[in-house]
Amino acid sequence: MPRPTPAQLVYGSCTVIFSTLAMLLLSQTSSGVGIAVIAVAALALGLLVAMTVPLPRSRVVAVERPAEQETPVPAAVGTAASRQVHERAAS
Repeated sequence: MPRPTPAQLVYGSCTVIFSTLAMLLLSQTSSGVGIAVIAVAALALGLLVAMTVPLPRSRVVAVERPAEQETPVPAAVGTAASRQVHERAAS
């Protein structure tokens, strides 16, 4: 079983603390049973948030492949294109 990352611990802990405070303030409960239910719900919510934090992905190293043979450009195509460029530059 992998260990939790620091981000998972922080997000889970903050979720437990803030959700407990919010639920206690909103419910205005003072009974022990109500507080226990809120605490269990906050822990479950914190666990859910901690487990849904994306895990860091392992780095993939690129594998070098041998360079493919480039197809040579026919001489006729290269000279015609260079003539047009030279003619436009001269004018």
